[in-house]
Amino acid sequence: MNESQKYSNAEISSMGQIELESRAFIRAASSLNQVKEHWDTERSHLTEALDKNRRLWTIIASAMKEDDCPQPVEVRNNILNLALFVFRRTMDVLSDPKPESLKILIDINMNIAKGLAGHGETPDAQPNP
Repeated sequence: MNESQKYSNAEISSMGQIELESRAFIRAASSLNQVKEHWDTERSHLTEALDKNRRLWTIIASAMKEDDCPQPVEVRNNILNLALFVFRRTMDVLSDPKPESLKILIDINMNIAKGLAGHGETPDAQPNP
């Protein structure tokens, strides 16, 4: 393992669960956005980016189905419905690939990431107006 990998592993192990989840959504959105913004040269990476996003949403959906999930039932159901939408949209993009079709998946991931990032803030951490 090189020094960069050691640093990255140490950084990840010091993060909280919410921050890890937020970063996972950002990374998946970034992969999709890279393909969208550079369609002519990156289109060959479409399936890989969609698969990365699908795996993330599969993990999130599975967590919402766990008996010990701390989220309220309404939140769990909303996230599961969102996951179903993501899965359907992924299939639509695969069957008719267009760069603009990725926007909604990118937006969903970024909004979830922002929500998670805001979840961990305390009132003292808010910037002064």
